[in-house]
Amino acid sequence: MRSTPLLVDAKARNDRRVHVKFEDGLATEVDLSYLLDYGGVFEPLRDIGYFRQLRADPEAGTIVWPNDADIAPESLYERAKLSL
Repeated sequence: MRSTPLLVDAKARNDRRVHVKFEDGLATEVDLSYLLDYGGVFEPLRDIGYFRQLRADPEAGTIVWPNDADIAPESLYERAKLSL
């Protein structure tokens, strides 16, 4: 296993929260509303309908959106651990 477990599942919940599950079994909800502060490729995420189009990318091991915006796997995993 690599140093950062890969994301295996992600489902949008209320607001900008996402239920995530990693290959090591860690499963929790993570608040991704902080992404709205970045603008750029994350600007479309202001639309909740667009935000909900997220998916777990098995190759990247993280969350991605249709415009190829993504979150660094290490950052996502750290946020997941902190939300426990």
